[in-house]
Amino acid sequence: MQTNSSPVTQLAPDGGLVFGCDYNPEQWDEATWIEDVRLMREAGVNLVAINIFGWAELQPDADTFTFDRLDAVMDLLSANGIGVNLGTGTSSPPPWLTTAHPAILPVTADGATRWPGGRQAWCPSSPIFRTSALRLVEEVARRYGSHPALRLWHVSNELGCHNALCYCDTSADAFRRWLQDRYPTLDALNAAWGTAFWSQRYSAWEQILPPRTPHATPNPTQVLDFRRFSSDELLGYYRAETAVLRAHSSLPVTTNFMVTAHIRTQNYWQWAPEMDVIANDHYPDHRLEDPVQEIAFAADLTRGLARNRPWLLMEHATSAVNWQPRNIAKAPGELLRNSLAHLARGADGLCFFQWRASLQGSEKFHSAMLPHAGTDSKIWREVSELGDALGRLREVAGSTVTARAAVVFSWEAWWACDGESHPSSDLRYLDQVHALYGALWDAGITADFLPPDGDLSAYDLVLVPALYLVTDDDAARLTDYVRQGGTAVISFFSGIVDENERVRPGGYPGAFRDLLGVRVEEFHPLAAGRQLALSNGTSAELWSEALRTTTAEPVLTITDGHLSGTPAVTRNSFGNGTAWYLGTSLDKETLLEVLSDAARSAGIPASGTRGVETIERVAGDRTYLFLINHTTQDHKHRVTGTELVTGTDVADVVVVPEGSVRVVRTIPTGKEAN
Repeated sequence: MQTNSSPVTQLAPDGGLVFGCDYNPEQWDEATWIEDVRLMREAGVNLVAINIFGWAELQPDADTFTFDRLDAVMDLLSANGIGVNLGTGTSSPPPWLTTAHPAILPVTADGATRWPGGRQAWCPSSPIFRTSALRLVEEVARRYGSHPALRLWHVSNELGCHNALCYCDTSADAFRRWLQDRYPTLDALNAAWGTAFWSQRYSAWEQILPPRTPHATPNPTQVLDFRRFSSDELLGYYRAETAVLRAHSSLPVTTNFMVTAHIRTQNYWQWAPEMDVIANDHYPDHRLEDPVQEIAFAADLTRGLARNRPWLLMEHATSAVNWQPRNIAKAPGELLRNSLAHLARGADGLCFFQWRASLQGSEKFHSAMLPHAGTDSKIWREVSELGDALGRLREVAGSTVTARAAVVFSWEAWWACDGESHPSSDLRYLDQVHALYGALWDAGITADFLPPDGDLSAYDLVLVPALYLVTDDDAARLTDYVRQGGTAVISFFSGIVDENERVRPGGYPGAFRDLLGVRVEEFHPLAAGRQLALSNGTSAELWSEALRTTTAEPVLTITDGHLSGTPAVTRNSFGNGTAWYLGTSLDKETLLEVLSDAARSAGIPASGTRGVETIERVAGDRTYLFLINHTTQDHKHRVTGTELVTGTDVADVVVVPEGSVRVVRTIPTGKEAN
C-alpha cells in the first residue's frame, strides 16, 4: 500500500488536494481574465487547464505562430499562485488545416466523411495531421517547458471521444500494418478470423479492409481486431506527443480518460502505464437507472487504472451538462456529495469543466464554476463551499483506498460481448457489470477493479461479470485463485470464446466449466417482458440456460416453464475455495442477497446502509472514513475521532444529515449506531 505523496499532490502548490477547472481565456477579453483570477483565488482554485482548444488562436495559418495572449495568461496565473495544466492544443485542428488537407478528416464505416465544425475532426492514422500537430506541440513545449506556472502537461483532450474509429483508406493501410505485426503470416490471420466461413479467406494482405458496413453481419474477429487496432493507434499518437514534451520538460504528462457509461473505444488497461498521472473525466449520466452508483463505479475503475494510487478527476460538472437528452440540474448539496464521492474513492484532485460558462458555442448551457448568473447564485456558493471543504480535507492527500473485493473488468470482453449475432441483443456487457457492482455498493462493500490478467491474490472475493471473451491463461489464473482459497462469483455468458472469438466446444461456460461444476447445453434468452419464477419466490429476466450441475450444488432453481427444476444459481467447492455461478439475471434484492452470502462466506461482512456510501482511505496509522448520505434521512454511524468537514470531535456516534458528507479521521469500528 502506497502512503507517500502521490504525483497528484505535487500539482497543488501546498502539496494538498487539487481544486481546479478547465479555463478557456481565448473566449474572453483581458479585463475578464483579471476578474477570473481574482475569483479563482477567492474560491481556492489552485490548478487550471488551459490551451485545450487553442490551436486556431496559436497558429492562425500554416506559417504563423502567435503566443502573446497565452503568454499573458500563463504569467497572470503564475503571479497569482495558480498552477497550470497546459494543453498541447491539438484536440481539434483549425479550419485552415482541414481546408488545405481534407484527407485528414475521419470517415465512418459506411463511407461518410465527418466534416469540420465540431471537434476532433481528424483521422488518428493521418500522417499529415500528426506532422502538423507535433509541430504545434514542439512550439508549445519549447516556449513553456520551464514556465514557473507549469505543473502538468495535458496531451490533446478526451482522445477517442468522437474519432476513435476511422475507416478511411489511410486507416486501412495502418490497420493492415498492425495486423502484420500481430499475425506472423496471412495463414495465421485466416485461422484467427475463421475466414473459411462465408468464403472470406484472404490471399493477399492488400485485400483486407477495416470492417466497413457490409450487406450482412461483419466478421466478429475482424471487428474485434479493428477495435484493438484503433485503441493502439490513438495510444501511439499519445506517445508521439509525449515524446516531444519530454524532450523539453521533466514535468508529468497525462491525458484525460473517459471512464464512463457511454465511452468504450480505448482499452485503458493498456493506456494506464503510459500516464504519469491517471486523470479521468466523469459526468453523471441520467439515462442510467442509478447515476449515483455509476459515479462510484467510474471512480473505483479509475483507481484500478491508477493501480490503487491517487488520481485526478480532470473534469466533472457543477450542475447540468449540455449533451444528454434531458440535462438535469443538480439539487442543493449534490455538487458536494458527487465531488467528495470521487475523493473518497481515491482522487487527490477535483476539477470542473469549466471555470466560466461560455456565452456561445454548443456548450453554452453546460454548467460551470462561475455560471451565467454570476456569483450571486447557488452554484457559486456551493463551489465556494467545496473549496473550503477541500482545504479542511487537505491531509487526506496521498492516502489510499483499501478493498477486500475486486471486479474483473475487460474492455476487450465489452467489445466482443456487445457484438452482433449473439443469443440476445438485450444482453449488454456494461449492464451486467453495473448489476454486480451495484449489489456490492448496496451492501457497503468497497471493490477494486482489475484486468483479467491482474493479480487476484490480495482479495477475498472476486466478481466476474459477463466475461464472454477470456484467454486460456486468464481463465487459468482465476481457476488457480479459487483453488488456493478464493471466492469467485461468475455471471452468465462468461468463458464462452477465446481471444479470437472462437467458441470453446464441449458445452458452456467453456473456460469455466470445471471451476463452476456446471455444464450448459443451450442458452435460452428470454423474450422482452418475460420472467422466470425462482425457488425463493422471486423472479428473473433476460436470460436462462439448459444447465445441469456436475460437482456444484444448486442455490436457486427455476420453478416454471420448460426449464422448471433447472439450477439458476449454483455454488461449487473447488480446491480450497468456492465458485458461484449466476445462470440468470436476478432481481436487485435477490442479487444483493446472493452476493452478500458469497461475501460473508469469504469473510467480508455486508453491513452497509443502502444509499449511504462508507469508504475508507488509509495513510499509515491514520484512517479517513468517508460517509456520504444520498438519502432523505439523517444517518448515524458509530465511530470516534475528528470530523474534518465541520472540524468537530466525534465521540462514539457521528450524525450525517440527509444529503450531506462527513469525513472522520479515525480507525472506525464499522458498526452502525442504533
